[in-house]
Amino acid sequence: MLSLVVLISGGGSNLRALLEASEDAEFPARVVAVGADRDADGFEHAEAYGIPTFATALSNFPDRDAWGEALVEQIEVWQPDLVILSGFMKLLPPRVIEALGPNLINTHPAYLPEFPGAHGVRDALAAGVQQTGASVILVDNGVDSGPIIAQQRVAVLPGDTEHSLHERIKPVERELLIQAVLDIANGHINLKELATA
Repeated sequence: MLSLVVLISGGGSNLRALLEASEDAEFPARVVAVGADRDADGFEHAEAYGIPTFATALSNFPDRDAWGEALVEQIEVWQPDLVILSGFMKLLPPRVIEALGPNLINTHPAYLPEFPGAHGVRDALAAGVQQTGASVILVDNGVDSGPIIAQQRVAVLPGDTEHSLHERIKPVERELLIQAVLDIANGHINLKELATA
C-alpha cells in the first residue's frame, strides 16, 4: 500500500479524485496528509476524509531555501512513499527535489514538452493549436521538464476559452494521475529507472 502526501495550492480536484479512488479497498494507495503553500480551498476535501493538513507559506521564511527545508520537514513527518504535486503553484528548490526524488510527481494541463509553466492552457490557446493535453511527470529541477510518466491529448474546440478548455483537460488529468499511482503501486512504473533513463 503506497502512502501519499499531496501538495496543492487551490481547489484540489485531483486530490478529491485520489481520495474517492482510495475509498475502494482494492486501490493500492492512501493519502496520509495534504500540504499547501497557503490556506487552500482543497483542504476541505482532506478534512471531509479526516486527512491531516499543513500549510507552509513561502512568505513566512527569509528565502526559498529555508521554505524548502521546512516543507521537507513537514512532508517527512508522514514518511510517504510518493509525493504528488497537484496544482501546487510554487517551484520547489533543488534541495526539496533532492530529498524527495525520484518519488515526486506532478500533473500538468498540457501535452509536455509543449506549453510548460503556470499558464499551459492559456499558452495553448494563444498558440492556436488544434490539440493540447494533460501530462503526469517526474519532478526535476526544470519547469515541467521531468521524464513523462503518462500523457493524453485533448482537442481544442472552436470557441474554447481558457476556462472551458481547462475544464475538459481536468478529468483527463485526474484519470492519468490515478492510473499513474496504480502503475507505480503495482510496479508497472519504476520511478528510479525513469529518473535515470
